[in-house]
Amino acid sequence: MELLKKKIQQEGKVLSETVLKVDSFINHQMDPVLMKEIGKEFARCFKEAGITKVLTIESSGIGPALMTALELEVPMVFARKRKSLTLTEGLITTKVYSFTKQETNDVTISSHFIEKGERILIIDDFLANGQAALGLIDIVKQAGAEPVGVGIVIEKSFQDGRQLILETGIQLESLARVASLADGTVTFVD
Repeated sequence: MELLKKKIQQEGKVLSETVLKVDSFINHQMDPVLMKEIGKEFARCFKEAGITKVLTIESSGIGPALMTALELEVPMVFARKRKSLTLTEGLITTKVYSFTKQETNDVTISSHFIEKGERILIIDDFLANGQAALGLIDIVKQAGAEPVGVGIVIEKSFQDGRQLILETGIQLESLARVASLADGTVTFVD
C-alpha cells in the first residue's frame, strides 16, 4: 500500500534494527484518512472470505480494525490486556508475549462476542514475532469460531512472525512489509 509506505518513510522513526516507531500516525496519534484507506484495503483483500466479525487486541489495532469492520459492515471486538470490573463471566483467555514491552499479558475477550461458527478476521498494527496474532487465533479457536484471515498494517519481514502465521494455513495480508531497518533506514520488501 503506497500511501502507508510513504507515511512510514516520512514520519516513521527507526529506533533500532528491530524497532520502528509510528506513533505519529498509527498507534498513539492516528491519521484518520490513512486509517480509512487501510480499512478499505483490508476489506478488499478479504472481501471473499465471508467475514462475520473483526477481532484485534487493544490498543493499537483498534483504529485499523474498526475501519476494516466499517468497510466490511460487520462488528469489531477487541481483546483486552487488562482485567475489567465488568468483564467477569464467560471469559476466553490466552497469554501473549510482547517483545516490544518485554512482558507477557493475559489477553481476554467475553465469549458473548465471538460465537461458534463465526468467521473471524484478525487485524493488528504490527507483525514481528507473531505472538499477538497467534494469541488471537487461539482465542478464536477456543470460541469455536474460524480464523479466516490475518491483516497486518506493518510487517517486519526480517522476523519470524510471517512464517509462523503462514504455517497455520490462515490467509495473511500485510499492507507494508519491511525488509530491514538497518542503518536507520526503512527498506521495504519488493
